[in-house]
Amino acid sequence: MKTLVVGVGGMTNGGKSTLANSLHQQTPNSCIIAQDSYFKDDSVVPVDSHGFKQYDMLAALHMDAMMSEVGSWRRDPESFLRQRGLNPVDLEVFVLIVEGFLIFNHRSLNELFDKRYFMEIPYDVCKRRRSSRVYTPPDPPGYFDGHVWPMYLKNRQEMESTVSGIVFLDGLKPKEELLAAVCKDVCREIERLGEKN
Repeated sequence: MKTLVVGVGGMTNGGKSTLANSLHQQTPNSCIIAQDSYFKDDSVVPVDSHGFKQYDMLAALHMDAMMSEVGSWRRDPESFLRQRGLNPVDLEVFVLIVEGFLIFNHRSLNELFDKRYFMEIPYDVCKRRRSSRVYTPPDPPGYFDGHVWPMYLKNRQEMESTVSGIVFLDGLKPKEELLAAVCKDVCREIERLGEKN
């Protein structure tokens, strides 16, 4: 049994979840672990000097629980899929898609990736998309410019200074085009793994 771990990262509202879910639909023996599922309770997320909740940092996430889930998949991907109601097909390669906005900033997690993709969109598009979504709790006034965007720039700089092998994707391109490019790349890797004895 062989495994492939694919990271789909990117900025808020950049299209990473859409890409990850579409890739999962196209890839046999795959499943997704989404970083957004591991946010700590709002009551324990720290507040900065401007009164903004510090959600856009690793400390706001239960990364130990996320790593434990990834570890469960690595130990027995077939059982992991069955426990989630997914039926493995008779293939040698199992694929884990890890999706999230800080997946490449967590060193232990980043070391597991065989493929890394990062969705990016311009500031104005990101702000517009973010303002049209409803969050729980909702974004307070000024949150995007006062916290979300500055933290994205900080996290991205940190990521780029420590991580190599990231394929940057233009989130303004048609979804189908992005999916086709990533699927081609992932399928090529699956075939390569399948050919190895």
